[in-house]
This record gives sequence, structure tokens and C-alpha cells, in this order.
Amino acid sequence: MGLGILIVDDHMIIRQGLARLLAEDPRIGRVAEAADGPSALRTLRQGGYRAMVLDIALEERDGLDVLKSVRAEFPAVGVVMLSVYPESQLAVRALRAGAHAYLNKGCEPGELRDALVSAAAGKTYLTPGVAELLASTVRQDRPRAPHELLSNREFQVLHLLVAGKSVSAIGEQLALSANTISTYRGRIFEKLGVRSVAELVTYARQHELRPV
Repeated sequence: MGLGILIVDDHMIIRQGLARLLAEDPRIGRVAEAADGPSALRTLRQGGYRAMVLDIALEERDGLDVLKSVRAEFPAVGVVMLSVYPESQLAVRALRAGAHAYLNKGCEPGELRDALVSAAAGKTYLTPGVAELLASTVRQDRPRAPHELLSNREFQVLHLLVAGKSVSAIGEQLALSANTISTYRGRIFEKLGVRSVAELVTYARQHELRPV
């Protein structure tokens, strides 16, 4: 019968391309698609899905937010996070938040299929790069950059500020008050040792923090 897989990505061409790739694997059964977090959750509630591919850069809600909702409501569903951004930026955060794998969109199709089968079985799938990141975190043999100490929400607000969004626009996007976003901004400035959004943008460039 094969595994039921849900693909969550806000780009139709990418969703359809992934669906065709996954359909080539006899281990995978039906493949459904969703363009955003709310529709993904509605689809999962219909039942029959063992794993999902979740884009980390969704339009309405960031993928880490959606992951949190999936973990709370569907703890048995395996989650493979897919991103155009390097492993060093978000992989450890995704795994700590409950993902079973973190893959770059440039990965081989077979790697994505293997990761989904592993995730559906409740197992963690690690690429060599992610495995090394986790090992270095455990060994604590490298100094942690200030942005690595940010919470997931602070990290999300950081990227939106760097992308040029106003406090009110960020609040509207995240369904939070402007005062709450201002509090997050203050915490980010304090933790990173910056005094303005301009300095924050400079920090992000220096550490290659690309908007998610």
C-alpha cells in the first residue's frame, strides 16, 4: 500500500515536482499537497499520512511554527524539513523542534525518499553535514555565535526585521501585537549587541543569515 506523504510548500511547481519524484518510489503510496500550514493541518486531520515534507520558508507561517503545531497534534507523523538554506543556519533548530530530518533542496531525490521512509518509522535521518553539526554541539568544541542563543521566535523576528519589515507588519504576519514584536526586537538587539536595525542587517550579512 505504501506510505501516505504530504508535501507542504507554497510554490505549486515545487510541490508537483516533488510529488512526481516521490511517486517513483514503490515504498511511497498516495501523495497529497498543501500550500500552507492551515491547509496542511486540515489534510493531516483526514488521516492516513505517515510523513510529510515541510518547506521551512512558507508565506503565511514559518515552517518551524507549522512544525510545532504538527508535533503537538500529530506526534506520530514524521517530518522532513526542506530548505534552500544551508544546514549550518537552521538544521539544529529544526531537529530540536522535532523534525526527523533537515535536507537542502539541492539534495538527491533518493536521499529525500530515504529520509521520508526513515521519518515515517520514527527515526532520525542525518546527512553527514547535519551529523557533524550535532556532534560539534555536543562536544562544545566551537564557540556559539550570539544568534544561536536566540529562541526560534526571536530568530524568526530577526529575519523579518532584516528583510525590511516594520514592527507592525511583523506583528500582523505572526498574529502578535506590535508591543510584543517590539519586546522581541529589544531582546534580539541585546543578545546580539546591536543598537539598530541597520546594525542588525550588518550582523546578518557577516554571519550569512539569509531571510527564511
